[in-house]
Amino acid sequence: MRPKILPALALATALALPAATFARGTPDGFADLAQNLLPAVVNISSTQNVKTADSDRGPEMPVFPPGSPFEQFFKDFMNRHGHPNGGDQGDNNDNDDNGDDDQGGGQTPPQGHPHRMQSLGSGFIIDPSGIIITNNHVIEGADEITVTLQDNTMLKATLIGRDDHEDVAVLQVHADKKLPSVKFGDSDASRVGDWVLAIGNPFGLGGTVTAGIISARGRDIQQGPYDDFIQTDAAINRGNSGGPLFNMAGEVVGINTAIYSPSGGSIGIGFSIPSDDAKMVVDQLRQYGRPRRGWLGVRIQQVTPDIAESLGLHEPDGALVAGVNHDGPADKAHIQNGDIILTFNGQPLKEMRTLPRVVAETPIDKQVPVDIWRGGKKLTLQVVVAEMPDDTKTAAATPTPHKPPANPSVDFSTFGMKLAPLTDATRAKYKIDAGQKGIVITDVAPEGTAADHGLKPGDVVVEVQQVAVTSPADMQHRIEEARQGGRKSVLLLVQGADGLRWVPLPVKVEDKIGR
Repeated sequence: MRPKILPALALATALALPAATFARGTPDGFADLAQNLLPAVVNISSTQNVKTADSDRGPEMPVFPPGSPFEQFFKDFMNRHGHPNGGDQGDNNDNDDNGDDDQGGGQTPPQGHPHRMQSLGSGFIIDPSGIIITNNHVIEGADEITVTLQDNTMLKATLIGRDDHEDVAVLQVHADKKLPSVKFGDSDASRVGDWVLAIGNPFGLGGTVTAGIISARGRDIQQGPYDDFIQTDAAINRGNSGGPLFNMAGEVVGINTAIYSPSGGSIGIGFSIPSDDAKMVVDQLRQYGRPRRGWLGVRIQQVTPDIAESLGLHEPDGALVAGVNHDGPADKAHIQNGDIILTFNGQPLKEMRTLPRVVAETPIDKQVPVDIWRGGKKLTLQVVVAEMPDDTKTAAATPTPHKPPANPSVDFSTFGMKLAPLTDATRAKYKIDAGQKGIVITDVAPEGTAADHGLKPGDVVVEVQQVAVTSPADMQHRIEEARQGGRKSVLLLVQGADGLRWVPLPVKVEDKIGR
């Protein structure tokens, strides 16, 4: 596109703007920076011994160089013929290349026999003694890890520790000399529009440099509970996983981890773990061999405008507590179901997904203030953060069967559902635990409000407007109070097959109970 020529007056006005308004000039080149950084970036090959199932896998796809037309041809061929191994191996998020290193000339290994699968990725050295950072998914399940330096020196690596939640792994190699290394930078100081370099091992080709800018910050790509990715348009492809994203000072501001791509190749949408998130995990892996995260012991859900309105909260900020682990830190601090956590250790929570990350980063055994919204008021509680257990159980009832038949249901017609008290008959019919309290949904109209909000027969309404209900009459009383109080929504705490959750339903003037 041709540059737009401004009139003299417009140009004068532009020149009068503060200097911060203008972007920095484009670098003349990246050659000097790339030359300094390339030696610290490594190729990682991990090998896993696997056994092919005898009967149910179908024929293996012959292996060709990743990205070659033959590879795609055979995938398409096997897809057309319904073979289970014909699916596209280049998904949108996983950038490593998988091949079979003991197959010559595209031969298929005999079924039922062990063979070796290889994963190719990238990494970078952060300590001259041979400490290397990569993605967990590059080395996960590996029996053997080989690191290739820029001068083609190959070294066996040992795993110091890995974290599958943050997708980070720390390796150690031993060389007869100090190795070139790079340092982590401050990713929080990186801004959208800053220039960045990505270096890695795309498609197994070896050290490759690409340039771009930071396209966005704080991306949630549904990879895990701590998603906070940097998005970049620097070309990242399969095999770049675990490689560094550098700022113009030559500091690592991200670990290249995922791409969005319908084709498996770069379309300019890549994602990197911010260095400030990775640094803490790396330090823990080096010190303990495992991550040590802070833990609050709650299950949470997003505060929607309907939920905020129903609880008298002006803005839909924070995280709504939908379950509290027994005897966990939140339970000991008297955080309850239905509380909205507004701030944690002084940090405002504009959205739900911020909470897991800030809790995880909090030192274990530290006491921190937590602001909550309860009963139309703001309260401050003190919470002592614990270490996250390996197997955290959610705060939800476990249904067990009882005995049958029926009980008359009460019709909440404007919500499009019927409810009944919990009796031996309804507990047995819907397999509801003996200790469960509330009222059970017995019928849901397919096109009603309840169905629109995902409610199903067998779900149990435990609370309405944060008050326990034990009968349909209790529920109608709470709805009427909300309606008279000018609320546009009423908030239900519902126990379903997937645990507890809060469901806002719109209140209408004509809401009535009918038999």
